[in-house]
This record gives sequence, C-alpha cells and structure tokens, in this order.
Amino acid sequence: MSFTNLDLINAVDGFPYYQVDPDLYAASISTYFELRVDNHDYALGYMLPSVAEVFRNVAHWELDDVDRVLTLTGGTNAAERSAIVAATLEALRTTGHFKVLDKWRNELYPVYGRNKELLFDVERSASPLFGVVTYGVHLTAFVKKEDGLRIWIPRRAKTKQTYGGMLDNAVAGGIATGEVAFESLVRECAEEASLPEDLVRSKAGAVGCITYFYVRDERAGGEMGLMQPEVEYVYDLELPEDVVPKPGDDEVEEFYLWSVEEVKEHLEKGEFKPNCAAVMIDFFIRHGMLTPENERDFIEIVARMHRKFEFPTL
Repeated sequence: MSFTNLDLINAVDGFPYYQVDPDLYAASISTYFELRVDNHDYALGYMLPSVAEVFRNVAHWELDDVDRVLTLTGGTNAAERSAIVAATLEALRTTGHFKVLDKWRNELYPVYGRNKELLFDVERSASPLFGVVTYGVHLTAFVKKEDGLRIWIPRRAKTKQTYGGMLDNAVAGGIATGEVAFESLVRECAEEASLPEDLVRSKAGAVGCITYFYVRDERAGGEMGLMQPEVEYVYDLELPEDVVPKPGDDEVEEFYLWSVEEVKEHLEKGEFKPNCAAVMIDFFIRHGMLTPENERDFIEIVARMHRKFEFPTL
C-alpha cells in the first residue's frame, strides 16, 4: 500500500477539524467529556465517556452527565492538584483498570491554564486518558553531500513500549515539567543518538513547531481512541560527515543515512511513526522539496500541521 503525504497527515491529525467539516466536528465533541479544574470554566482536554465514568464518586472529582464535564475539584494550587491527580492515578494503576498505565514512565507532563500558568502535573503515560496537550522536541539530523542531502533515520527498538520497529526522527522526546524545550533536546540527543553536547548547543537550530490532534490506535499501546493533542518543537542539525549518531540507550535499534528519495520511499510505505512522518514532511516543506507545484494538497497539509487547539497551550 502506498501512502500520500495527506494520508500521513490524516494518520497523525485524526481528530475532526472544524474548518474542514464543522458538522462532523460538532457531532464528535458532543460525545466526549471535557476535563476541567475547579473555578476554571474551560476545557483542558477531551475524554472518552468510558474513561470519565471511572472517576464517578472518586474523591476530589465531580462528574456532570448533563454538561458532560469531569472536574478536578480538590486543590487550590498546582502542587495540591498534582498530588490529587497522582494519588488517583496510582490507585487506578494498582487496580489495573487502564492498560495504558501499564506503560508507567515516572515522568511528569505539565498541564497549563489560559494564562499559561501550571495547573497540575500528570504522569506521562496517563496524559492520553485526560486528552490534555503535551509537548515534545523532534530533531532532523542531516549531512550535505555533493549529490544532495542525506538524512539520519533511526529505527525504534522492537521492544519499545510504543511503535516498536517503526522509523523515527534522529532525536525525539517529551518535555517534562520544569524543562525548557532546548534543554530537553540536548538531553535527548545524548540519550538517543550519543551526539556531543557542545555540537548540539552550537549547531542545532529551532525551526518552528508543528501541532496536531492525534487519536491513538493499537500501535500506541493501551486503550484505543484516546485523544492526544501535541505540540512538537522542531529543530534541524547539520552534522559533519565524521559525526555518526549511535544509540545511547535501548530505545533505538540502528541508524540509517538515507537520501531524500529513500526517506520518501519509506514514508510512502507507512514505516514512520505517525508524528515523525509529519516532522519529515515539515522538513521537506521548509527545505523547498515539497511545494505547491509538486503537492496538490499542499495548503491542507500545512494547515493541518499547524492547527489551533481548543485547549490552553504554553
């Protein structure tokens, strides 16, 4: 099967888009529950009804079936709310209620309010249960040769918790609470690709961000249909020919140095992790390889990789 660029974007941005189909969008959100924090009258994420139901009659949580809202009622500051969220999730993990919690990471993700204030932290593996916006960094490492660019592409370890064996960007990872994007990138570059810190700090360049609203499938592990809106800060790094990325942990199986055409061939085969495919498409657009002249869906692709979320973001 051959995937178009728009197919790849549809795979990572699978939540209905208001500007494309407002009726489908309205019908979809009417089936979900909103996550809110007490005294904040706006949604922080969308939750499946089956997930929201689990919080019924749980201390510090209030489920409103009429307005379809789950509210965290306990706590008056980020620390207190985070403690309640952590205690609730630990209890759910102990009972084995959600399969997604089997992939517990001991990493905290931040959830922000409209004024960009931290409302609470949530265990990384649990963030899709609440449908909150999460943040990450992705880096494309490439080498310039006389006959064109070569791009470093890693294959994820088959034993990895999510998307095992699929292709990835040179470096990618989530931004934990208290981290800034670039420091997260430096850490991930060392862990995943063994890239020298001084090289990353001096040569890696921020080139924007992409946003998408992912609906998790079986490859993500755990419950299907959980919603995962994400912001990915994107970086480029031109490497000297004598610098070769090497797996720094057990998350990467091997690295390939591929031509642009080879990368496109593997994209067409659907071998890339969904959000990594979007980052590669963004790279091709920024470097003039994907244009309105050679991509009929150019405008929709660009718009879908920069969608505005219904929820507060940093």
